[in-house]
Amino acid sequence: MGCDGIAGNTPEGIKVLPCEDLGEEWAMATVELTEQNFEGIVNESATVLVDFWASWCGPCRAFAPIFEAASEQHPEIVFGKVDTEAEFELAGSFGIRSIPTLMVYRDQIIVFSQPGAVPAEALESLITQVAELDMDEVRRLAGQQKSELSQS
Repeated sequence: MGCDGIAGNTPEGIKVLPCEDLGEEWAMATVELTEQNFEGIVNESATVLVDFWASWCGPCRAFAPIFEAASEQHPEIVFGKVDTEAEFELAGSFGIRSIPTLMVYRDQIIVFSQPGAVPAEALESLITQVAELDMDEVRRLAGQQKSELSQS
């Protein structure tokens, strides 16, 4: 996929760099997510992969190049990183207890959340599975689960 259409779909708050070779704009591979921009980016993006990490974390450092490579392969997806040291309140609001933790939003719904570094092949498989989700069914099941919780 080239630069076509990517910059026009870039959510507010994501820096856009020139795509020099093609004379167009190209979204950055990964985005720093903060308490200030998190909600806006999730609300304006179809799919967002979030890596909760810290600089002192060995597995986080090992996962970082895998996450970055996937972001370059999938420019239609927002790949965001939350530094749990700088954004401890944001990480705490999601109950992050172990890092790295990978979380995936699709249409503003968390469809995946798991601690631990993910191998490249598993990350690619996850991206494919998330893209293939029937979101009408996901919303139906989420509504059903919410209804059951409110009745108990």
